[in-house]
Amino acid sequence: MSVPRPAEGPIRVLVVEDDPVAAAAHALYVRRVPGFTVAGVAHTRGDASQFLKRTPVDLVLLDLCLPDGHGFPLIRALRSAGQSVDVIAVTSARDLAVVREGVSLGVVQYVLKPFTFATLRDRLARYAEFRAVAGEASGQEEVDRALAALRAPQPAALPKGLSQATLQAVTAAIREAGPEGVSAGAAATALGISRITARRYLEHLVHAGRAARAPRYGQVGRPELRYRWLTRGS
Repeated sequence: MSVPRPAEGPIRVLVVEDDPVAAAAHALYVRRVPGFTVAGVAHTRGDASQFLKRTPVDLVLLDLCLPDGHGFPLIRALRSAGQSVDVIAVTSARDLAVVREGVSLGVVQYVLKPFTFATLRDRLARYAEFRAVAGEASGQEEVDRALAALRAPQPAALPKGLSQATLQAVTAAIREAGPEGVSAGAAATALGISRITARRYLEHLVHAGRAARAPRYGQVGRPELRYRWLTRGS
């Protein structure tokens, strides 16, 4: 049985995320965006399914990797039940085949983990703009404008002096270092750049919420800063 969607008021969001800390953070992010409210939080696909059967929502912020299975079957079940609730998929997977499958199921946006509040705020604002479009389009241009509201903007410009190519190289180095992380000196040696340059890029990744830094003690002198990539559950 289809649950009717709310016609007015704030956009109601169901946050589906198995990790309690991440779920609380995502819910906090949603509440910070004007025009949105958290209808509920579910930690499994089964819990989300039961919640959606009894509570009307506009949007599901859906983690695709859940303890009781992938998130796509939940979307298929919703469509089969006649529920047209929109979905923003949250995932750490970068497989474009998964993205294509999600689009075929009606996923309106993708957010890659780890993400910052600014990233989610932008996606929600674009979704709200898309929802606000109502009535019959006067022509192709108006249809194009409505769909363009969902498209993500170009990547934000890097701080002055940083290049995308070097950022990608530093990102690869820190990810390959694993949980032990990498120091600015080690990254500089591996990439053939100066230690100061390596540290600027590593600090940029920390500021963007994609890496974390921590001092490493045990050696004579000042502790060494180590940078590690933030993965799921970090």
